[in-house]
Amino acid sequence: MDRLLDEHLEKLKTRVLKMCSLVDEQVQFAIKAFETEDMELAQSVIDRDKKVNKYDVKIDKICQKIFALAQPVAMDLRYIMSSLTINSNLERIGDIAVNIAENVLLLKQKPAFYDHTKLEEMFKITLEMLKNAIDAFIGSNAVLAKKVIISDDIVDKLNSDNHLILKNIMKQNSDNIEPAIALLVISRELERLADHSTNIAEDVFFIVESQLIKHKYEKYILSEEEADSDSDE
Repeated sequence: MDRLLDEHLEKLKTRVLKMCSLVDEQVQFAIKAFETEDMELAQSVIDRDKKVNKYDVKIDKICQKIFALAQPVAMDLRYIMSSLTINSNLERIGDIAVNIAENVLLLKQKPAFYDHTKLEEMFKITLEMLKNAIDAFIGSNAVLAKKVIISDDIVDKLNSDNHLILKNIMKQNSDNIEPAIALLVISRELERLADHSTNIAEDVFFIVESQLIKHKYEKYILSEEEADSDSDE
């Protein structure tokens, strides 16, 4: 039974790693398509989404098989449970890449007011968050996971800034409404991408530290002084 469990776990790890690589590439391609106004690259992101969905199903099936045929405990059990939720987050990140690519096709080229937004900064931070979340998962690195979780607030702030900036741009000229809405959608998708990367990082904590930290990460991420200070406000 142990040998069977090891074989299934190895297969699970291989599939999750492939899913991580594929989704990371999808996001990079979607952002590159936007930055370079490459319509063919944007379309390729949309076309490859079927491959992401296939890996999503494969990972779910291998997890179900492990639960049915073996009795994983402790670290193995945490890994399998987290693989299910991480896989779900990766699948949704794949959908986000598609949504960004679809808006690239809608825009065709960046509007003149693009430089007034915070999107370029959001691209950089969200790509780094996704990379760090994946690396934290692969390396069972709780320290790197902390870095991802802390970065989420920065992306939330940038998304809020974009909403204010783009709303003002739409008010100034009605011709700006359609492209501004497309940028608003992209900004929102990047904020969601950061949320899913944070979810993955939280699952890394569960695997490595045996701690569930969703909705209470301050207790584990911030120092005791910072947490006490926040609670006094």
